[in-house]
Amino acid sequence: MNIKQILAGVALLLPFAVISIPSQASASQIIVNHHGLNRPAQIIAKKPPQVRRYTPPAKRKVLVSAHWEKTNHGRKWVAAHYVYK
Repeated sequence: MNIKQILAGVALLLPFAVISIPSQASASQIIVNHHGLNRPAQIIAKKPPQVRRYTPPAKRKVLVSAHWEKTNHGRKWVAAHYVYK
């Protein structure tokens, strides 16, 4: 290798070597939040269980189609009508 090539390589690498040396200024740029790590867990108060009150099911109108009903005196035709169930 030529001495000029060695000096040129050192001249090019010297600025990068100076920049990569750690300094105290670079250490102060790192911000670490330690308060979030040691925080106690939040205590959530337990609510008393809800008492479920009985609610009767809602009555619905149901259509009963027309049909023949058997009676003691024979059969009787009953028209279609609504029944609450």
